[in-house]
Amino acid sequence: MRMLGSLAARVLDGSDLDEALAVVERDPITNVFVASRIYAAGLDPWRLGGEVWGFSRHGKLESLCYSGANLVPVEATPDAVRAFAERARRQGRRCSSIVGPAEPTRLLWELLEPYWGPARDVRATQPLMATWGPAPADIEPDLRVRPVRPDEVDILMPACVAMFTEEVGVSPLSGDGGAMYRARVAELVQAGRAFARIEDGRVVFKAEIGAVTPHCCQIQGVWVTPERRGQRLSIGGMAAVIEYALRDFAPIVSLYVNDYNAPARAAYRRVGFTEVGTFMSVLF
Repeated sequence: MRMLGSLAARVLDGSDLDEALAVVERDPITNVFVASRIYAAGLDPWRLGGEVWGFSRHGKLESLCYSGANLVPVEATPDAVRAFAERARRQGRRCSSIVGPAEPTRLLWELLEPYWGPARDVRATQPLMATWGPAPADIEPDLRVRPVRPDEVDILMPACVAMFTEEVGVSPLSGDGGAMYRARVAELVQAGRAFARIEDGRVVFKAEIGAVTPHCCQIQGVWVTPERRGQRLSIGGMAAVIEYALRDFAPIVSLYVNDYNAPARAAYRRVGFTEVGTFMSVLF
């Protein structure tokens, strides 16, 4: 299969930083994950834990693709997607997922599936949601939801593992015994971006802020312990996390959710989130 004509993607470096930031800032909500990586680490592959590929037209950087643990198209036109797919095909699959805006992600997977397929799961419709303000006045933020302390990582970890396994379908402890996953959880805790309600030494609600830029932050890993579901813990909990996020991190709070998760979508709408786009995820 021939994917590409005369235009190709290239690995960006420090000299491309200003242009790359201009691309991600076209849509601060949709592009928050890749933007957060670039803000934190620049374009150095070692610091990024991956590469940022660029696609230019007439000498102007038009689209990006983050290639690390995830493959994430950014502002990707159809020609850019074809160029990114060709580079990804030649490199071989190194990511555990492809995730991003639904249409370019769909095309990227269509081009890569003959080489990388089959996927373990394809989630074609994941509403992207955002809020610009606190939860409605009739919702009381749960005052027992607070930042997790560094000495509470061992308390938080079982909830994180349960959430990841339930959401993704595989345990994050496989492979290296969970060392990298634990390090990521500890990093979020250290940064004050992990929140939980802890009762009797157990997490009953949790959420993290996984990506942060000056313009937007993204909540991830929302979880309620199974025996407490249906008790509205997620509504008060999310209201509290939104307050922390708006106060300490960014003026917009976003997240994306599986379309089939009706209870979660209803809870997010109840605390003020509205749908602003659609994501797609391909899991390997």
